[in-house]
This record gives sequence, C-alpha cells and structure tokens, in this order.
Amino acid sequence: MISASFQSLLHSFFLDRLLRQRQVSTHTMAGYRDTFRLLLQFAAKRLDIAPSDLKTEDLNAPFIGEFLDHIEKERGNSARTRNARLSAIHSFFRYVALAEPAHALLCQRVLAMPSKRHERKPIAFLDRAEIEALLAAPDLASWTGRRDRTLLAVGLQTGLRVSELIGLRCQDVVLGTGAHVRCEGKGRKHRCTPLRQEVASQLEGWLRERNGQPTDPVFRSIRRGPLSRDAVERIVTKHVTTAEQNCPSLQQKKVTPHVLRHYVASRTM
Repeated sequence: MISASFQSLLHSFFLDRLLRQRQVSTHTMAGYRDTFRLLLQFAAKRLDIAPSDLKTEDLNAPFIGEFLDHIEKERGNSARTRNARLSAIHSFFRYVALAEPAHALLCQRVLAMPSKRHERKPIAFLDRAEIEALLAAPDLASWTGRRDRTLLAVGLQTGLRVSELIGLRCQDVVLGTGAHVRCEGKGRKHRCTPLRQEVASQLEGWLRERNGQPTDPVFRSIRRGPLSRDAVERIVTKHVTTAEQNCPSLQQKKVTPHVLRHYVASRTM
C-alpha cells in the first residue's frame, strides 16, 4: 500500500485534525501555520528540497534538531518560542503516527525530543514617565503616527495581547456610556475590557478617521489589511527608540509588546 505523502498529511492535519476535530482558535492555527512555514523554508535551504517535493522521512529527529537550533541561534528566538515550535511539530507527528503507522519509528524519535528548559526572567515594567514618553513618540501629523498612538494607548490601558489587538474589528469597539472593547482571547474565551474616557475618546477619533466597515480591523496596515505580530513589534521598537531621547531610562529596558500589556496590571493609567 502506498503511504500518504507529506503534503497530503500536512493538509489533513490542518483541515481535519486542527479545524474539524479539535476546532482550534484562529490564534492557535496561526501559530501552527507559522511553525510549518518556517520549517518548510528551512528545509528548502538546508536540504535543497522544494516544499512540493519534501517527504515525511526528510523530517527526521536530527533535522528537526537543526531547525530548532536555527530559530534560536540565527533567528534569535527565545527558548520559549523554540518550545512552542517543537510543540506544534509534536502535534503533527502524533497525527502522522495514527494516520500512517509505517512512519511509527520516525514519529517515536521526533516525539522523544524534549522541550528546552529555561529560566523565567522577571517581567520588566515601565513607569509613568516612560509611558508618557512612549505615547508622545508617534508623529501625530502622519496617519501611521495617529494609528500607532491609538494602538499603544489601547494596548497599555487594556492589557490586550498582541493577537487580540490585531484581531480587533471596528464592530468590537463600543463607545459612549460603558465604553469597552470585545475580544476573543486564549481558549476562545470572549471578554469585554472597559476603556477609560481619554482612551475611548482617542479611539473614537481614530475610528472616525479610519472610516472602516464593521468587520474591518481597527488597526490596519498601509496595505489595508490587519497588522501582523511582526508589524506591532516593529511599531513598538520604533517608538521606544524615539522615546529614549527624552527618557534615557528606557535604554536600560528591553521593551516588547508583552512588556506593555503588563503596565495595566501594575499601574493606574
């Protein structure tokens, strides 16, 4: 009997296993997609094999190990990100072990690869002066500057994750009395987060300028689509660099979107 190809297994894994059986969230699906996008790109360069020609047996444990080293050493990803990528790969090979028993030994060896232990570093936080400098950094004379200022203000006040921020649609923003934003978080849990008056006013002005349809993203890119995670990271890095000129203490801190969302937990904005 002819075994299913890697391409058909991957297709079935996403559509049958993840979507139909497990009904994973869009955030989880995006994480798995990014893992295999990076893996296929790495295979194309390291093995000189196009994704359309790749075989399941090409993805053996030594190769997966090289891929994990690559994302840590060359892409600069943390051990936590490395472990998330390995978790997605493990999930795929658990599926392959059931769908194609002929690959049982290969799957066993990949599934035996352990996660990397890492120390949890204390989460940095920003003080009031640093937050004010960051919010003052975007150039309000430009469209992107007004977008960035609103995005930063909403992120800081609500503590939303990056995935939740970029997933916000215009219809998710409720203004007026009891202003709040609705979002879908981890585990497909829906919640409403109140908006302070000054942030609600700023968001109202941005939505008026943005003039989008109910299902359009609140924070769109210049290409009119939703912002990506990488785009949000670049936005934060850009404005932190500008803010450092007026607030030197920011130079001593590694400011990421994850750091910003913890501001609401430690201070009153």
